[in-house]
Amino acid sequence: MAASLRNGETTRRRFLKLSTAGALALSATCTLTFAEEKVKPLRILILGGTGFIGPCQVKYALSRGHKVTTFNRGKTHFGELPASVEQLIGDRNGHLDALKNRQWDVCIDNPTTLPAWVRDAGQVLKGNVERYIFISTISVYADTSKGADESAPLQKYEGADPFAETLEAMKASGYKTYGPLKALSEQEAEKWFPGKTLIVRPGLIVGPRDETDRFTYWPVRISRGGEVLAPGKPEDPVQFIDARDLAEWTIRMAENRATGIYNATGPAKPLSIGEMLDGIKEALHSDAKFTWAPADFLKKEKVEPWSDMPVWTGEDAGMARTNISAALGTGLTFRPLAETAVDTLAWFKSLPQERKLRAGLTPQREKDVLTAWHAAQER
Repeated sequence: MAASLRNGETTRRRFLKLSTAGALALSATCTLTFAEEKVKPLRILILGGTGFIGPCQVKYALSRGHKVTTFNRGKTHFGELPASVEQLIGDRNGHLDALKNRQWDVCIDNPTTLPAWVRDAGQVLKGNVERYIFISTISVYADTSKGADESAPLQKYEGADPFAETLEAMKASGYKTYGPLKALSEQEAEKWFPGKTLIVRPGLIVGPRDETDRFTYWPVRISRGGEVLAPGKPEDPVQFIDARDLAEWTIRMAENRATGIYNATGPAKPLSIGEMLDGIKEALHSDAKFTWAPADFLKKEKVEPWSDMPVWTGEDAGMARTNISAALGTGLTFRPLAETAVDTLAWFKSLPQERKLRAGLTPQREKDVLTAWHAAQER
């Protein structure tokens, strides 16, 4: 067990870094998968709302007749939300006056990484919000060497004072404190809203407008065709969730007044990296040919899971076997892989040409690794 944890530490750190970056990503292009239903209108406060999953929550909530208020600094895509959305300006670092003396049925906390942010929001919103939804992460789990369910032990914070932590300090630590601080943030949410808290633990969140390119690399690369370096074994597991699926399910959970803790990644049935790559290839009508290089060779070539070979977890396969049976039982659903791949590629192609991929291998680096692999095979 200990050896497995050591082998997965590099993968975990890269996942934490990419997950944190994803929380700060740009707004998503959202298409709805569920027809509008008649539901009791809710007053929904979304902390954030202009980032990656927030705009999808907003659009879906509005389509179902809810009244939406967002709270953010007004710096990221402010004004791009529909005119019917009330947009409050403030800052989680002590500037919460816009939230005072207001009433909402539910608050969705998207961007929080620091427990102090939850504490400060709780002090203002306690008694003024009926339910609190905290978007956490599967990175809270202490052991990702095997598939974790919601009862698995969480990471422990080992610093001096978690309420004195800053995003800058977390980044300086190599995101080592990301999981522990998220775990403490969960506890803080339940402290201020006992019995009224829903904690959602997503895995890798992907889709259009994901600025980290954690999944985007594959549609972009496969669309170019030719020989494509593929990592590990075709049967290695992968897990991820389209931001739109996560957002829509979160709103439905709010409508159902759900509380408790749920892992939220996907798809519904186990998926391998080989099936994922073949699915993307088919969706894009590509002539790509996959050359599979084993994990030990990639390690020697300094090709890393998550960053150089996105979605693939390498030796830490348990991270891609997170148990989602509880969320499935509440109605978590997933759009087809083909839809995510096509939409993600279309979004990337809409960007300025100078925008480079922020994950995966450059064409030259991939060519060099493939050359090294073929040479090794000849020997």
